[in-house]
Amino acid sequence: MPTNGKLDPDPALVRKLAKLLEETGLNEIEYAEGDKRIKVSAGATPGVPVVAATQAGPAAAPAENSAEPAKGTPVTAPMVGTAYLSSEPGKPAFVKKGDAVKQGDTLLIIEAMKVMNPIKAPAGGTIADILVADGKPVEFGETLIVIA
Repeated sequence: MPTNGKLDPDPALVRKLAKLLEETGLNEIEYAEGDKRIKVSAGATPGVPVVAATQAGPAAAPAENSAEPAKGTPVTAPMVGTAYLSSEPGKPAFVKKGDAVKQGDTLLIIEAMKVMNPIKAPAGGTIADILVADGKPVEFGETLIVIA
């Protein structure tokens, strides 16, 4: 990718990322390989993606919520997508604050590329905090729920 110290993004990759944005309805997608990153964002003009290619140092830490989460086991997003707290609109949430959960219980669903991915409890305990809203986008590594 680099040419004379400059990053030369692969046009096919940029097109592929832009198409993923369109298909998923996301506002932004980032691809990293080694110290090279390509970020494609939906611009102010509908249908026109904005591309930023950078050559970074070490990878940045995963995105975290600005609110200080409760103490316990954080459940983080394993992918970028849209979080859903229930199996379908109008149904009760999988869990609510204060609920007891066992390891393997479904806590929420993340929709990514039209695939519903159940997010399971990594450990048993009590739901100490839910840090994501139903139907909202989530980033890779973002803390979604804390189990105490």
